[in-house]
Amino acid sequence: MLKMAWNWMNVQLNSIKKEDGQGMVEYALIIAFIAIVVIAGLVFLGPIVRDMFTDIGETIQNATTEATTAP
Repeated sequence: MLKMAWNWMNVQLNSIKKEDGQGMVEYALIIAFIAIVVIAGLVFLGPIVRDMFTDIGETIQNATTEATTAP
């Protein structure tokens, strides 16, 4: 009876250890995948977004320049 309880306890402890480590690895892989997707998105979309903000800034600058030089 004692040996059976000991075996049951060992099985439970081993399953807790395995699940905890496995969960941490899964979370780390998910975070790494998200980081790779974000970096790839910034690499591909970065120049497009930069050009959009540059165009907006130039439009605002031209509008304010025309407003201040108009009679």
